[in-house]
Amino acid sequence: MFDTLSGRLGGIFERLTRRGALTEAQAAEALREVRVALLEADVALPVVKTFVEDVRERAIGMRALKSVTPGQMVVKAVHDRLVELLGADPAPLALAAGPPAVVMLVGLQGSGKTTTTAKLARRLAARERKKALVASLDTQRPAAQEQLAQLAERAGVDCLPIVPGQAAPAIAGRALQAARLGGYDVLLLDTAGRLHIDDALMAELAEVRAKTNPAETLLVADALTGQDAANIARAFRERAGVTGIVLTRVDGDGRGGAALSMREAAGCPIKLTGSGEGLDALEDFHPDRVASRILGMGDVVSLVEKAAESVEAEESEALARKMAAGRIDLNDLAAQLRQVRRMGGMDGVLGLLPGVGKVKRQLADANIDERKIRRQEAIVSAMTPAERANAKLLNGSRKRRIAAGSGTTVPDVNRLLKQFKDMQTMMKRMKKMERRGGMPDLAALAGMAGGGGPPPFAGARRRRGFGAAPGA
Repeated sequence: MFDTLSGRLGGIFERLTRRGALTEAQAAEALREVRVALLEADVALPVVKTFVEDVRERAIGMRALKSVTPGQMVVKAVHDRLVELLGADPAPLALAAGPPAVVMLVGLQGSGKTTTTAKLARRLAARERKKALVASLDTQRPAAQEQLAQLAERAGVDCLPIVPGQAAPAIAGRALQAARLGGYDVLLLDTAGRLHIDDALMAELAEVRAKTNPAETLLVADALTGQDAANIARAFRERAGVTGIVLTRVDGDGRGGAALSMREAAGCPIKLTGSGEGLDALEDFHPDRVASRILGMGDVVSLVEKAAESVEAEESEALARKMAAGRIDLNDLAAQLRQVRRMGGMDGVLGLLPGVGKVKRQLADANIDERKIRRQEAIVSAMTPAERANAKLLNGSRKRRIAAGSGTTVPDVNRLLKQFKDMQTMMKRMKKMERRGGMPDLAALAGMAGGGGPPPFAGARRRRGFGAAPGA
């Protein structure tokens, strides 16, 4: 999300910050470009007008500092206003009400409410140790209730049994009673949606609200909604009492206008974001981090958190010891491929790094492809334990067997083995460079890695002079 906006704003601010002095005409021109960039990102026009005017007033009113250029001060004004527009502070779910705390998920049809319900239940159970019950009130869409039951089973949470023919308010009442009797901490209600906002939908939601008195009413909205996002948010706020927003499919939208429009229009915070169909793909929304990512400043805090969740500490310690002893093998390469995949692939990691646009261009030039990582993992998996421990065993017949077992070719296997040798060489060079106090160039490392693998040994902790991934 925000790739297009980040690219446009990055170009504008790069030109601004290169100038030692900034005339009023140049500042006005930059703000016009910011306005166009926001509109192209599908931010609602009223939001854009207010945003640009606020930035103009702040930039004019800022006191000049000797160590900061006027261009950098404009960038700061934009950053501060973006943080405010996105919500200033993270907004956790308000589940302090006496159990069961009811969370009602509302939104248009196709916005991802059912999947989000299962994701949220899994999150609450895994991270907060809350006993969650989910219930589908969607009697309109065929098989909607069965879909939630299947997702709940995958998520490892309980789902209210289906009783055919019941209306949504009756299901809500039965769910609340079941949650009370079963000692559940949270009850999640997946409501029906429509292709558009209508009176029947809102009347049903009002009846469910009156029966369950939810602690949270979350508007689940598709990040691809575009210009209509503000209207949808406003309507649900006025008629359904929305207390927070969950943005879905943020991985499929490069513009991000919905996020910038919805919070302002709904008058309530964006609390969570969802990306992909995986039941773990639901994250807290941090306005300050998102603003930094939009302006190309990166989000190293989120990268550290993602690494902490994805990287196994024992595995990293063992790898660090092997590296110190110079005994890395193909098992270590396989572990690194798994860790990069757990962290969302190369794009998932790089999207959180400062200067991401330039980094991605470097890696594009180095021909790093996510599909190659999956292919390499399959090749290593097709090897025997002895072969992974000692690559010298891999003769022609073994390579043919591995290629057949992994669905690849012998040249693919040879390329992986060459990459592994290059990585061994690279680790030696990195060790020498760190002893001298230097750091290798990213593109050079990517090239040494064979043009298809992750940065070398991303999970290893900084130990005995060896490099480490952030947060590992």
